[in-house]
Amino acid sequence: MVSFRFPFSFSQPPTPPVSATANASSRHFSATTAAALSVAATLSVAGAGIAISQNPNNPFLQNALNFLVSRRIGISPMWGSLSLSDDSSPVTESRTGTSFPVVLRDSQRLLGVGLRRKAILGLKNIDVYAFGVYADDADVKECLSEKYGDLSASELKGNEKLKEDLMECDVSMTIRLQIVYGRLSIRSVRSAFEESVGSRLQKFSGSDNKELLQSFTSQFKDEYKIPKGSIIDLSKERGYVLRTMIDGKEVGCIESKLLCRSILDLYIGNEPFDRKAKEDVELNLAALLGK
Repeated sequence: MVSFRFPFSFSQPPTPPVSATANASSRHFSATTAAALSVAATLSVAGAGIAISQNPNNPFLQNALNFLVSRRIGISPMWGSLSLSDDSSPVTESRTGTSFPVVLRDSQRLLGVGLRRKAILGLKNIDVYAFGVYADDADVKECLSEKYGDLSASELKGNEKLKEDLMECDVSMTIRLQIVYGRLSIRSVRSAFEESVGSRLQKFSGSDNKELLQSFTSQFKDEYKIPKGSIIDLSKERGYVLRTMIDGKEVGCIESKLLCRSILDLYIGNEPFDRKAKEDVELNLAALLGK
């Protein structure tokens, strides 16, 4: 099993300032708590060891000891070893409470989460959907390690060329959209993509590409319902194939490097829907590739 070591770093809402008295109290409490946990963990390991010595063939007790020992060293590590089969806790988009799995389709790792907001009549912004950006670990390393593998994570942070190469390379990626606006219609989604994807097609090709845009937006048929909680996956597969799924059902598949590039640009390009999400993607991508 392949295991990757890199920190997951996702933007969090700012925390309120804490007074000096509260800080001192918190430090005392934290130290006391940590000491108590350490003692408790030590006693738990010792107790489990005694039990196993009396019951050497009990697999449950052996697993329990392994678990306690693994937790004994560092209660809250900054770095974790994450294998592609780990059942890790999901990451939550803080403004909506929407959660995203850390691993998608067994090999795609979550790089960042964000929020798509839309102004209504230029007066009010509504939260339309939360989104997660995923990329295949092996594809990223295969396509980008030769160029960036000798650089450290700190050297890669903020490297705009790295992000551009990610969007250009034949890397499997998924943009997962989770609807948070309860009154959103599929017609609104279709109209929004006509505007946003259309502008990117024009940006990268110099023409409107009406047929390509129509082939994409026509996948969002009126018959599909997308209540709050619905999931839309826009997956770029090897060979620059864009596969669209709504709540697990495939609704279309188009082979087009231009279309794939245009979709990704909405979320991690120079003018993304959520700038903090883009920064998270850049940070975690740098940590994944950096030596």
